[in-house]
Amino acid sequence: MLAVWAALITAAVAAFGWFVTHWLTMGRDEKRRRTEAQLKFVERQIEELYGPLAAALYEGRRTFLDLLDSLGRPYVFPPEGELPEDELRTWLYWAESEFLPKNDYIKTLLKTKAHLIYGGDFPESYVDFLDHCNSWAVNHRRWKEQQVEYSWHPKISWSNNFEVQVLETFQTLRRSHAQLIGNLTADPSFQRSAPDGSLPP
Repeated sequence: MLAVWAALITAAVAAFGWFVTHWLTMGRDEKRRRTEAQLKFVERQIEELYGPLAAALYEGRRTFLDLLDSLGRPYVFPPEGELPEDELRTWLYWAESEFLPKNDYIKTLLKTKAHLIYGGDFPESYVDFLDHCNSWAVNHRRWKEQQVEYSWHPKISWSNNFEVQVLETFQTLRRSHAQLIGNLTADPSFQRSAPDGSLPP
């Protein structure tokens, strides 16, 4: 009889140990799956939205400085608001070659990748940028097509908050990406698939 009880106790202990091990393994696996999902989403945010936005803004900043250098002063429009004819030609060249197309590119990113915007909400500074972009584009197109002159610049000024917020978010996502990679690689059971689906060596 004692042998039977001993066998039952041994079996119960073994079953309990298996259950605990299985439960802990499931918990680790679920945590790893959540972290991997977070990592993939952050990578999409960087690759499809914030990386291209940041690159466009850095390019635009350099282009604007080149324009100021061409004009020979730290501003475009003088206090009275009018440009001499030669400077107006310079401004329109920059606007049509660089600023308006880049605005359209950024606008398209925000419209087509809105689901990747950090934080879930559509920030106010993003709305300000779209107002700036649309106001300028409509007035400029009307001048081109109907010869209706305007002030040669958007009624709604460029939003510095938009640029600052986008670049800060880009850096935040890069830090999050590094942290998630660190969390996963610290797990000895983690093996991340290569782009072709194979496992790394």
